[in-house]
Amino acid sequence: MADVDLTVLDRGRVRADTNFVVDGSAVATASNPDPEHDYAAFAVWNLVIETPEATVLWDTGSHPEAGDGYWPEPLYDAFAHVDAADHPLPDDLDAAGYDLADVDAVVTSHLHLDHAGGLEHFAGTDVPIYVHAEELPYAYFSAKTTEGSIAYLASDFDHDLNWRVVYGERATPFEGVELLHLPGHTPGLLGALIHRSDNDPVLVVGDEAYVAANYEEGRPMATSLLWNNAAWRETLARAREIERRNDAYVVLGHDLERFEEMQSVL
Repeated sequence: MADVDLTVLDRGRVRADTNFVVDGSAVATASNPDPEHDYAAFAVWNLVIETPEATVLWDTGSHPEAGDGYWPEPLYDAFAHVDAADHPLPDDLDAAGYDLADVDAVVTSHLHLDHAGGLEHFAGTDVPIYVHAEELPYAYFSAKTTEGSIAYLASDFDHDLNWRVVYGERATPFEGVELLHLPGHTPGLLGALIHRSDNDPVLVVGDEAYVAANYEEGRPMATSLLWNNAAWRETLARAREIERRNDAYVVLGHDLERFEEMQSVL
């Protein structure tokens, strides 16, 4: 097993209606025409993965000006990263004992605006940016046309970046870090199975499951958060099988309770 260490970066909180992340959480019916909605907090996080070969940053979080007009107003109104201004990537790295210059590579799980907002810091550098082959063209398609998903901003990723394209279902660019293609939330979502020498493996499913109810109960996210519902369900079954075979600890996309737990577990 590789000597791999993980450090969790707290990148702030997004507030949104739980109906977005667990479809049908609050549904009007004849007997209850005005259901109570849950406006909840969700965690935004990154990982620093120390491998024998490289210091790898998993995702880059939201742009710090998300609430100051950088994010489109309708999108920010639905998913408000309320403290993005308090979480610039260099500051959060510094709080964890790292500098931008320490980052040897970046893995972008996907290019949504709450995951790709710090890529600008690596523009014009040789730092490799890993992205799945299905994700990059869809991100450009979405950002540059009126089709696709509104959760992509060209200003996040349309830079002079050293893209490293990941193909297929699995890739191992670093010892102990196996990248997994997990389509459903987006066409090119990447997760990872991280093998550690002194601890249980970690399965990063990320936004395949925003919260525990998605992963543990199989309750899907709302249609607005799913590129392909059938692909999401197939991926969920595969992720659960990977967890079972490896007895892995599962890292979810934005579940606040799991995030608070993983800070001590990892």
